[in-house]
Amino acid sequence: MLGGINNGLFLQSFGGFVGLALLIVVLKWGFSSNKRLIITPIKAGKKDQYGLLKPLQTPSNYIEAQMSLQKLADANIKATLTQTLDGPQLMVFERDLKVAQAVLATK
Repeated sequence: MLGGINNGLFLQSFGGFVGLALLIVVLKWGFSSNKRLIITPIKAGKKDQYGLLKPLQTPSNYIEAQMSLQKLADANIKATLTQTLDGPQLMVFERDLKVAQAVLATK
C-alpha cells in the first residue's frame, strides 16, 4: 500500500491512460493519409464489371475517347474514361446514359 491508498485502483487508473495512449497511436497510424495500409493492384476488367457505371459506345482510340469525354464535360455530364479489356471505355451513371448518348450523337 503506497501512502495509504489502494494499490490496485492506483495502478488500474494508470492502465487506462496507457491503454488510451496506445489506442491513439494505433488509430493515428491506421488512418494516416500519407501511407496506405493495403495496396491493391489496378486491374482492367470487362465493360460490365464497373458497378453503377454503364458503358457508352466504344471509341476507336484513346484520343477519340478524350474528345468525347471533353464533350460530355462541356455538357455537365459526369463521365469517366477507363481502360477495359476491350480498350478505352467511357462510363457514365445510368441516370445520365440517355443524355450522354444524345450529346455524343450530335456532332
